[in-house]
Formats: sequence, C-alpha cells, structure tokens
Amino acid sequence: MTLATKQRLSFEDYLTYNDGTDTRYELANGELIPMSLGGGQHGEVIHFIEKQLSAEIERSSLPWVARQAVIGIRIPRGYRWDTSRIPDVTVIPLEQWQNLRNREAVIELNEAAPLLVVEVVSESTKTVDYRAKRVEYNFRDIPEYWVVDPLESKITVFTLVEEFYEGSEFRGNDCILSPTFPELTLTVDRILAAG
Repeated sequence: MTLATKQRLSFEDYLTYNDGTDTRYELANGELIPMSLGGGQHGEVIHFIEKQLSAEIERSSLPWVARQAVIGIRIPRGYRWDTSRIPDVTVIPLEQWQNLRNREAVIELNEAAPLLVVEVVSESTKTVDYRAKRVEYNFRDIPEYWVVDPLESKITVFTLVEEFYEGSEFRGNDCILSPTFPELTLTVDRILAAG
C-alpha cells in the first residue's frame, strides 16, 4: 500500500481531509491509507455478504442493519497516532445507524462497538486484514470478525472469548458458524462464488 501523505494526521484532521479526489482513506497510526477498489469479484463478494446478512436480519426481525464500506470505526490509540478503519461490511443496531446519519459515520470510542465486521482479503490487504485489524477489532471488543479470503478459499470467523479472539476456519461446503447469526445457512463456496 502506498501512503497518500507523509504527514501524520490527527483524527479530527482525518475527518475533514479532502485531496480533491474521490479516493477514500482509512487512517492507520496517523497515516492516510487509500482504499483501493479491488477487483470485480472482490466487490461481488462484499455485495453478496451484505445482501445475505441484510436478508437474515429481516428474516429474523432483528433491529439491526448491515452496511457496505460506509461506517468507520475509531480505534483507540495503540501508538501515538489515531486509527480509523472502514470494514467491507459492518453490522450495527438500527438505532446506532440512525444516530450516524447526520454526522460523519464513524463509531467513536465512547460508542458501542459493531456487532460484526467483515473484511474481504485482497493481495494488498491480507497482512492488515489478518493481523492489524484483528488486533484493532479485538481491542474495540467487536464480538465477531470475519476474514473472507478468496486467495486461500477460506473464511475465518473470529469470536471474542474472554477478551481475546478465537478463530474458526471454514472451507468448501462448510457452513459458516456465526454466533451473531446462528441460523445463517451460508457456505464458503457460495460466498466465494458470488456474482
């Protein structure tokens, strides 16, 4: 990944940053990280997951929403500088989504963590998705974190157990076991064949 700027930004500067392009950025330790579009299949997988989770929310009459790459999550400082991530898919309570509608859609440190976040791995993000974000989302106490990995044809579901993530790996025709969505009937193959 290339950095958009060598100057480190505060969280407040990040929220108002505008370089005159349509590029979206995450903030990692004060540095702007451009979010690439990814390949078409990457986008299809993200869209499919959002649609499936939204359908399950509606089927189960849950007061939640699933949103694709529009909700930021502020991460407590692990270093000297701020971090804010934008997951590929985020599930939060409907009331929390409504509260984000009239301001920057970033879940602040004093607000409840998302119920579930999903990251879809690409060649340029695999280390960040498996390592940095796993630590950051764990630190935010996000109960469930999926790493969907088309490169390795697997999905890892991390669940928060006594303050630490425990991972379960699924492949092929394995049904994803999700504590947040216990009745979900999605297989790895079906997710990775999206589109």
